[in-house]
Formats: sequence, C-alpha cells, structure tokens
Amino acid sequence: MYNFAYAMGAGGGGSQAGGGGFGAFVPLILMFVIFYFLLIRPQQKKQKQHREMIANLKKGDRVITSGGLYGRITGITDAVVTLEICEKVRVKVARANIAGLAQTETAPAKST
Repeated sequence: MYNFAYAMGAGGGGSQAGGGGFGAFVPLILMFVIFYFLLIRPQQKKQKQHREMIANLKKGDRVITSGGLYGRITGITDAVVTLEICEKVRVKVARANIAGLAQTETAPAKST
C-alpha cells in the first residue's frame, strides 16, 4: 500500500515541473542584472578613471604607488615613471603601478 501512494505522489510532481521552462531562468537573469549594477559596472567605471589618471600624469605631480611609496614625478616615459622619494633619491616605477595622486601635505592645525 505504501508503494502505491509513493508512486502516485511522484507522478503528480513530475507533471507540474515540466510547465515552467522560462520561469526557472528568471531568478538567474535577475541575479545577473543585480551583479551587473552592483559589482561589474562600478568596477569598470573605477578602472576607466584609473586609466585616465595614468594617462594624465605629468612632471611635478605627487603620487603614491601600489607599494605605498610617496613621491614626486621627475621623469616620465610611456612605461616608466621616475619618482623622487627624498632629496636626491630617485626610483623607477612601472607606470601601471601608480595607485593615485597623493594629497598635498598641509600644515597641522593648532590645537588649543
């Protein structure tokens, strides 16, 4: 008797699952759209800004490298940037390793 009830239950569930072909893909499509707007698009925008910043570097700019070195650009070529990190101390860094422009140093505020 148990086998008969089990067999009837399995047959009924199989006919219901066959009707929702496109409905099964709707959650996947929604997940892709959410990932695109929350992860992919902002990352592409950030990469574009970084490429523009790298292209607009010039002598005298204060920058920070991806390794954490702060310096002033004293020489620049297509692939290499020469940074002066201290007086008469210069290092060559790959242009792609420039993380961003450094904030200019300001005098500390007096505390009263």
